[in-house]
Amino acid sequence: MDDSEQFSVDTVLAPVDGSDESATAVEYAIAIADRYDASVHSLYVLGHGVVRGIDVGTVEETVVAENTQGFFDDISSVAENAGVPLSTSVDDGFSQSRKTRHPGNVVLDTADEIDADFIVLPREPVTDAASAEVLEKVAEYVLSYASQPVLSV
Repeated sequence: MDDSEQFSVDTVLAPVDGSDESATAVEYAIAIADRYDASVHSLYVLGHGVVRGIDVGTVEETVVAENTQGFFDDISSVAENAGVPLSTSVDDGFSQSRKTRHPGNVVLDTADEIDADFIVLPREPVTDAASAEVLEKVAEYVLSYASQPVLSV
């Protein structure tokens, strides 16, 4: 393979939902980024129950922000130890007004927005019932429709 055909990665997208499985996926994303001297962008996808709870006022946005930031703090230390730049964002995986909005679309839209070259996401069903709805079926959707290489762990 000559230099023009070498595989290169600048940005790895790692969608997460706060589960142990998604934390493991981020570790894989960091390893890939380290190998290719790339950065990782971790997208925290909020589940239907959280989004609806915020909309109707039964879930405090500050609690959600603290939980997502706590998760990001944990994975930031892993990225820092590996010397891999990490950026983060949070997005709603569902919408009350847009019925076509679901976590798979959110992941693919984010991949396009950040010009991701690679996506790493959890495939195994998550054990936490609160998170199960968020990334449970995303892997299959992303594997089917992503234009980037996808590693599902």
